[in-house]
Amino acid sequence: MKSASEQEALQWQVTVWDRISQLYLCEIDPRFTPVVEGVIRRACLKPGEKVLDLGTGTASLAIEAAALVGATGRVTAVDISPEMLSLAKGRVAESGSSNIELCEGRAEEIPAEDAAFDVVLASLSLMYVIDRAAAARELRRVLRPGGRLVAAVWAGPERCDIVLFQQTAGKFAPAPPVSGVGPGALADPAAFLEQLTRVGINARAEAEELAFTFDRFELAWEVLAGVTTAQLAPERQQEAKEAVQAVMWPHGDGSRPFRNTTQFIVGQVSA
Repeated sequence: MKSASEQEALQWQVTVWDRISQLYLCEIDPRFTPVVEGVIRRACLKPGEKVLDLGTGTASLAIEAAALVGATGRVTAVDISPEMLSLAKGRVAESGSSNIELCEGRAEEIPAEDAAFDVVLASLSLMYVIDRAAAARELRRVLRPGGRLVAAVWAGPERCDIVLFQQTAGKFAPAPPVSGVGPGALADPAAFLEQLTRVGINARAEAEELAFTFDRFELAWEVLAGVTTAQLAPERQQEAKEAVQAVMWPHGDGSRPFRNTTQFIVGQVSA
């Protein structure tokens, strides 16, 4: 049963993702394609496998996975945001995939039976999990013996421009209702790897630098600042904006690559 503080934190997250869902689809999904490809490449999916996409967002990863497991396989795509799932439903329909099931749910309470999946995928979602120990237990519960886990999380701000952007802007916002979540929350994945080991998932982290580009600062601000500064008073929002611009566009406006070290957590359940 969720505590009052956990319920508040979950509702806060749902509200954030619901609010930015359309922007995510148009502007963020295309930029995160290299991360999705990195997860898919490491997953080595096979025809007929049953896959969980945890934190599916707009279903980019689920659609890729569904094509690889084929008609005899199945992808269950889970997200906490009803608005994201609504967009995901439309994308799944457009893709023609008939082997994807969309479900509302969260990592701490995965809506699936024990040992339901051969593979769990999580692209840039585990950083937002409120109780990662509970999530580790749930990951083990829904994976079959020998089942595989592949997740992607960002490194810290010194190696990941998107985290530097978010954390610089976030200094001007009030503290969220739960600590320890956000883009840089698993910059050091050691504690989470230990949690996975305790429940029987042997996992490691491997880093890869991936990149995307924003053509101008104003677009980057529009796309990335909504999570952290949308509720700020105008003058406080302007302070945050100027701080980010000073750190990340110190030489004036123009195209800027975001170099993001992505940490891929790759694990397997003990047979």
